[in-house]
Formats: sequence, structure tokens, C-alpha cells
Amino acid sequence: MSDRWQEMTVFVRVAESGSLSRAARELKLSQPSVSRIVGTLEARLGTTLLLRTTRSISLTEAGALYLERARNLLAEMEEAEQATRGVDSLHGVIRLAMPVLYGSRAIIPALAPFLARHPDLRVEMIMSDARQNLVMDGIDVAIRLGVGQLDDSTFGARRLGLVERLVVAAPAYLSTNGVPANPAELAQHDCIIQHGLFGRESWRFTHNQTVTSVNVHAKLWINSAPGVLAAAVAGLGIALATSVMAGEELRTGQLTQLLKPYRLDPAEIYAVFPAGPRPSAKVRAIVDHLEASLDTPG
Repeated sequence: MSDRWQEMTVFVRVAESGSLSRAARELKLSQPSVSRIVGTLEARLGTTLLLRTTRSISLTEAGALYLERARNLLAEMEEAEQATRGVDSLHGVIRLAMPVLYGSRAIIPALAPFLARHPDLRVEMIMSDARQNLVMDGIDVAIRLGVGQLDDSTFGARRLGLVERLVVAAPAYLSTNGVPANPAELAQHDCIIQHGLFGRESWRFTHNQTVTSVNVHAKLWINSAPGVLAAAVAGLGIALATSVMAGEELRTGQLTQLLKPYRLDPAEIYAVFPAGPRPSAKVRAIVDHLEASLDTPG
């Protein structure tokens, strides 16, 4: 890599992560080397790009302008190299973030043909039901599920499809507490809610073009989809789940779907990327593959 491209790459990663040490780890350089490279860039440009304190790093006005231009130039360089190599020679690393259960049951099984087609490409998976900071964590693309607007509106995004949401409970819970015949009866039951993803105590149903919202009693609040699923299977209450999340448990009878005539708004599946509306070639390739591979009606 030429000195100028290295300066640009290092500066962009420092600016995006807000940390010299984090950028050094990700670029496999020492922290003094990263600091020296940024200093050399500033000296060559004759201006300060980053304001450094012992606790934080922030961009100057010149730094913000340089960051925008540098991102575009690096993206164009990658495009040029990729065009020369051809679409079947993607290489490097994609950092892919995804929810734990949906990632395990939908995304990972879909990746085998993609990785076989691109043997020089490596995927680093970050699996968590917490929302990551895509820029700070150096994530290239995140798979997000939700109902309604994404909260990453400043990022680029592509909708990959929809997945059905269901009301489920274990037979043991239903045998003790009864089966709700309509959404209003959910208010008399213990319910399980996942923080963040579908974490609302008001559940909204549509039946015969009539919308009904029910305030449920949250017996348990859990911060992960595997936890919600385990609690539902253990008979601790009624839960919302996607058809992907609970598909195996429904097939084996560990869970039962309730209120089938009543429709919940589906969960939307998005690929979100922090580099703006035009992601890199490797990000576009994996998103194209997932859009074509995921079995969704959307």
C-alpha cells in the first residue's frame, strides 16, 4: 500500500472508531504507528484533522471534509481493484453482525454457497441481540429485524424481506392456564417480552381488517431471542416469536401457535451498512446473496 493510501485508510478507521488503539488493533498496527501515520498526514496537509484528548478523539471541520472525500476515494479504489479481478475473486474480510437466533437459523445456513464461490473472502460474525454501533465496531453490514422504521436512518439499508411473527406458548403452560381465544384474553396471561426487538407491552393484531391492541402483562423481560425461546419452551408464559425463531419448536410440538386467525405485523429484515448508500463490492455481493437466498415472502 502506498504511503498516501495507508494514511487515508488509517485516518478513516481512526475517525470512524474514535480510537487510536481500536484502529491499531483492527489494522494490525501498533498504536504509536497509527498515531505517527495520522500525524504525518496532518503535517503533509498542513492542517489539524483530529482533536485528541486523553478520553476522546473528534474531527475538526477540515477532518470531517477529508473523511468524506477519503471514504469515497477508498471505495473507488476497491471498486477498481474488484473490477480488475472480476466478481468471482472477492477477497478480504467482511464483518457481519446479526441477531443470535435469526443468524443461527437463517443467515449462517445461507452462507455456504456464498463462501464456496468466494474462497478468498473471510466472514467475521458478530452475533448479538444488542444493537451494535456499526462505525465504532468496524462492522461492514448488519442484519436487523424490526417492525416499523429502522433507527439507523443515516446509514445505507436494503430490505431483504419479511418474516411472519407468531404468538406461541408451551403445551404445559396452556394446560395449566388455558388457551386464549382472542387477543383480549392475553391480558389475563403471563407474557414474555424481549428487550429491544419486539419489546412492547402493547401487542397489535389485525383480524378481518380490524386492528386490536392489547396491553399484556410482562411476566419476564429478556434481552435475547434464545432466552425468550427457552422461557417459552419451559412453560413460563406466552411469547412473540418469528416463524424462523420458533420454527423447529413448533414442528416438534415444544411450542404451540396461538390466535392463528389474528395477524401480527411481520418483522422486516434489513441489511444495514454504515458506508452510505453505496456499499463496497464485497458487501453488495453478500447482501445480494442473502436477498436471493432467504426464504421470505417480502
